[in-house]
Amino acid sequence: MLLRRHATMGSFRKFYSGDRLERSAYVVLSRIEAEGPMSIGELADAFCLDTSTLNRQTAAMLRSGLLERIPDPEGGLARKLRITPDGERRLRADRQGLVDCLGTTLGDWTREELAAFAAMLTRYNTAVERTEGRPWPRHDGSGTAEA
Repeated sequence: MLLRRHATMGSFRKFYSGDRLERSAYVVLSRIEAEGPMSIGELADAFCLDTSTLNRQTAAMLRSGLLERIPDPEGGLARKLRITPDGERRLRADRQGLVDCLGTTLGDWTREELAAFAAMLTRYNTAVERTEGRPWPRHDGSGTAEA
């Protein structure tokens, strides 16, 4: 909670003055970025949410130009959602703002302290994903958690 609060309170605003993504948009865009185009059903399964919830969230992202609907690249019947260039740009900007904010917050930590913190976050993320049975996909395809 403290990490998220730090990111959503005034600290983050010092480092990123752009049009911040809502939390749900950040999470959905991050998942689609990691996994590629996804259907509403796939997103609902990934987040263990009702399709109606994902429909509302993605409808707002479609209206704001963060996502677009495309035919299933693999020929399936369901349409998929893909990140638009603007969605990618805003996701990168939000992510960089968070990194900059954490970099300043942790600026007086030693390399050893940062490595230990990253290792503990990785271990925690892995444990949560294992407990939930829902590993987060990674660019390297390992499905293991990163900090």
